[in-house]
Amino acid sequence: MRIATTIFLTDETIRPDRLARELEQRGFAGLYLPEHTHIPASRDTPAPMGEPLPREYGRTLDPFIALGQAAAVTERLALGTGITLVAQHDPVDLAKQIATLDFLSGGRFTLGIGYGWNVEEAADHGVEWSTRRELTRDRVALMRALWADEPTAYKGKFGSVRASLAHPKPVNGAPRILLGGAAGPKLFGQIAEYGDGWLPIGGRGLTETVPVLRQAWSDAGRTGEPVVVPYAVAPSPGKLAHYRELGLREVVLQLPPAGEAEVLRTLDDFAQYL
Repeated sequence: MRIATTIFLTDETIRPDRLARELEQRGFAGLYLPEHTHIPASRDTPAPMGEPLPREYGRTLDPFIALGQAAAVTERLALGTGITLVAQHDPVDLAKQIATLDFLSGGRFTLGIGYGWNVEEAADHGVEWSTRRELTRDRVALMRALWADEPTAYKGKFGSVRASLAHPKPVNGAPRILLGGAAGPKLFGQIAEYGDGWLPIGGRGLTETVPVLRQAWSDAGRTGEPVVVPYAVAPSPGKLAHYRELGLREVVLQLPPAGEAEVLRTLDDFAQYL
């Protein structure tokens, strides 16, 4: 099983280049970074992780710039977002960022996407909350058109792009796309429609939900099986053994949003799972 990590990198934590080097030297498989452009100081939306909202949420580094720095100092470390709030981005610009990062890293990028929880943050980006899932699907389709080998036009409900010259291309045509969110028929239908798999946060309840996802995948006419990557996991030997029994091949462990000394101590502890 591949052991990757995630962390809220901020202006107060270990730097991405330093962390990436340590991860690769120690044998960890990857680094996934979350995204929040900003956290409105006044909001009615309750934080799903509880209040008060942890300090790091309002201080996160831009994940693509941070992952670019990580890519520049490593050769094998997988890079990913967990997650990108696609609805909050211009899809033409986002397609270019993703393609450039994937190209420069030699195809090491995974696009983890999600629908978000912060209504006020999304509203500042002009997102109508009730349509954010449909908007995300539309923007992924538009990005895929820009990543296509030949100039390809796309016209959707929320946006369009002319057939265009758009280079560089992601190394494998498109990055691996994993959707985050709570288990259920809506999410599993969306994964089967336009994703490559699922990022279940915390990794609980997978004994029951993974078979349901696999059935939704099959019912949609997809071949093989969806990728399932338990995300932001607090590890234990029993938990990781259970994931292996379910046939999962990668897990993402949660690092503390801390300075270098504390993060490296945590990596020393997590080394037992490599």
